[in-house]
Amino acid sequence: MLSEARGIPLAVAVSAANTHDSLALKPLIRGIPAIRSRRGPRRRRPGKLRADKAYFSADHLAWLRERGLIPRIARPGIESSERLGRHRWKIERSIAWLFGYRRLTVRYERKGSHFLAFLGLAAALTCYKKLAKLTT
Repeated sequence: MLSEARGIPLAVAVSAANTHDSLALKPLIRGIPAIRSRRGPRRRRPGKLRADKAYFSADHLAWLRERGLIPRIARPGIESSERLGRHRWKIERSIAWLFGYRRLTVRYERKGSHFLAFLGLAAALTCYKKLAKLTT
């Protein structure tokens, strides 16, 4: 799951249980929809990306910089995870919002496409609820 600063989901994906999370970074970034701005041209992606230490690699950093994203990824063995914890709770909260829908807490579907459909529906409902709350 990829979310914006307030925790609203931007992109969701389903992967196999035995794959590393860092393999899903590039498809999730490519899956971010265009961001409408009031002035100027439309931005394609957010300006910064915050991620866990698991996503730190020279390949990912170079790929993110090529796309104009500023990576904020803690370096393993050098930086503590406490600094990242100030921002990490937002994504943890977003995941909790999605798993608040009982159908997603335990995976009952045999096909990944069905689970992804329910996950997309939960993300859309979460976006609607949070954006409706912001406008009122």
